[in-house]
Amino acid sequence: MNPASERSASMATLPERLWPYLAMGIVLGIVFTRSEVVSWFRIQEMFRFQSFHMYGIIGSAVFVGAISLLLIKRFEARSLTRRPLEIPSDNFVAPGYQYWLGGTTFGVGWGLLGACPGPIYVLFGSGVTVMIAAFASAIAGVWTYGAIRHRLPHS
Repeated sequence: MNPASERSASMATLPERLWPYLAMGIVLGIVFTRSEVVSWFRIQEMFRFQSFHMYGIIGSAVFVGAISLLLIKRFEARSLTRRPLEIPSDNFVAPGYQYWLGGTTFGVGWGLLGACPGPIYVLFGSGVTVMIAAFASAIAGVWTYGAIRHRLPHS
């Protein structure tokens, strides 16, 4: 085996490292806090159509995500462990009722709680201890879904 192919073979099987994801999560938590994405008042303003702040952040995230997907596809990007990133095909199928029901349930919960599940850890870490109830509810929801998943319609 020549040195180039030996090097590429060893590079293809790097072990999964979790510290980069932890670091990115910490940075994202700081960004969420500084941009007030985790603010209950900002979320309420959004649902009451009183401020553009959250819509601007969500729109920016969609724009960055779209550009990122284009770049990943164009340059055939790989993960930190050198595995190819797999993006599902572009075959769009109109969502069924289960997506509308799930999205509505998620949105109502988000509006009532005033927090998206993503920043629950950030809020709890910032001293908003009431988020332990949100975390417990999220765990109960995931457990319930796992228990009844086999009875639900999946596409």
